[in-house]
Amino acid sequence: MKILLTGGAGYIGSHTAVELLSRGHQVVIADNFCNSHVCVLNRLKQITGVEIPCCQIDIADPCAVGKVFQQQQIDAVVHFAGLKAVGESVSHPLPYYRNNLDATLTLLEQMKKHHVTRIIFSSSATVYGMARSLPLTEESEADWCSNPYGWTKLMSEQILKDAAAADPALSVLLLRYFNPVGAHPSGLIGECPNGVPNNLFPYITQVAAGKLPCLSVFGDDYPTPDGTGIRDYIHVSDLALGHVAAVEYSLNHTGVEVFNLGSGTGYSVLEMVHAFERVNQVRIPWRIVPRRPGDIAICYADISKAGKVLDWHPKRTLEDMCRDSWRWQINNPEGYAG
Repeated sequence: MKILLTGGAGYIGSHTAVELLSRGHQVVIADNFCNSHVCVLNRLKQITGVEIPCCQIDIADPCAVGKVFQQQQIDAVVHFAGLKAVGESVSHPLPYYRNNLDATLTLLEQMKKHHVTRIIFSSSATVYGMARSLPLTEESEADWCSNPYGWTKLMSEQILKDAAAADPALSVLLLRYFNPVGAHPSGLIGECPNGVPNNLFPYITQVAAGKLPCLSVFGDDYPTPDGTGIRDYIHVSDLALGHVAAVEYSLNHTGVEVFNLGSGTGYSVLEMVHAFERVNQVRIPWRIVPRRPGDIAICYADISKAGKVLDWHPKRTLEDMCRDSWRWQINNPEGYAG
């Protein structure tokens, strides 16, 4: 199949491109590079030997998106494009609602116009809000979010569900990610945040490399064994393979399905810090700072549905996550700008 990856030059999109190509699919990337880097395309060519077509466009621009569908024979869409920082969404909510919802609406409109009926949506575990019970299953309540970023994901899910209800030919797969970490084992692609990292692992790696003086741990008064927040971390390459499984499942599917993609195990912030130190033999200075707005105490997944329906099972360990993250950092001390 020929797959359009919106936001395909980003962290998860680039790893998914690698795995799709390895399975014999064709890939087209559409990205405005506001959260990614053009040089990713050359890195992808080094890894795969394939020069991936790329359209530098805003996914909220109907004319630009329409041209992509006109020029390429797209069979399915994986929709990654969107702003994604929880804290930033709290302080600047309007750009998040405008960008993320407009992109989803425009994409669906152009898909309908050009008779493309398969979409895999990059959603998030943030749609579950404050977990009422754990682990989180696909049937757990997803009706309240603790931050605007989460609301844009939940609202986009509802838009996609309504579109599928109105069009029986449409296949919608909603992939609720937990916390992607790690990097491609080549060290050529990885997570490259703009400015100070919002996510834990790039912050840890930059502290380990001496780029940042100290890791800020947001809160030590959560109801957890060591007081720090617990999350479900998944290697980005395993997450990418979840998208490949979803794309292939969509061939014989209509309607809406939801899948959790995580490791199924929760680790606290300090557990992750100590694991990184142990695996890579480096020291991570850290200090406790106040909680961030919108953060929750504990979040981890039940991933059994993805195993049964998609035949997808994460294979990489916590040690792999730590080792690959550090390899990416030491090979690219300035990220893609180096």
